[in-house]
Amino acid sequence: MKRIIINSCKVVSGVCFALILSGCLSIKNSPTPRFYVLSTEDENQASKKVNIISEVFIGVGPVKIPEYLERPQMVTQSKEKILKFAQFDRWGESLDLGLTRLIRENLTIMLPGAKLALYPWNITIPIKYQVVVEIVQLDSELDKDLLFVAQWLIIDTQNFKTMIMKRSEFRQPIIPQNYSGLAKTLSTVCGLLSSEIAEALATIETHPETKKDARVVIPGYN
Repeated sequence: MKRIIINSCKVVSGVCFALILSGCLSIKNSPTPRFYVLSTEDENQASKKVNIISEVFIGVGPVKIPEYLERPQMVTQSKEKILKFAQFDRWGESLDLGLTRLIRENLTIMLPGAKLALYPWNITIPIKYQVVVEIVQLDSELDKDLLFVAQWLIIDTQNFKTMIMKRSEFRQPIIPQNYSGLAKTLSTVCGLLSSEIAEALATIETHPETKKDARVVIPGYN
């Protein structure tokens, strides 16, 4: 009888262990993951509208990010520049797609006369200008600043020419000094970048003489 009881206990223990490993049972004290999204700027920033000829079709994307950011966990750095991956603080969407979406949303507000589409768009949409962004550097220290460096292009897709190529750099304190503050600060910085892009698009469209006559070459995008 004892042998039967012992064997039964082993079986039950084994089943419970298997369930825990498979995720069917959860540890009561396990933290609940928190998810964050990027959002449009406050009304004062987003209301900075730029005049542009109406009905201009603008494509936004792709936005390329460093490989170490291609993960759901929010990534920060220590003072020793060691990467830290937050296990329970995560992005609600892929960061590259979130940045692309936010830039499109910002430009929709800043360029009310334009028509905007996200990459990849339907080939039937007559895109005139394409905005391509590469995030060169995105360093975040929760108790310090966020450093955001982006290289971006505006392409005349109809004539296959680069209109503008620019490097933008922003440094903003993370307020509040937590992951929610990180999402908010990155949204703010993305708004500043969107503002620069909006002004460049308006300049190109209203002052044709500023356009560059250069063939488009984009490593990794063509």
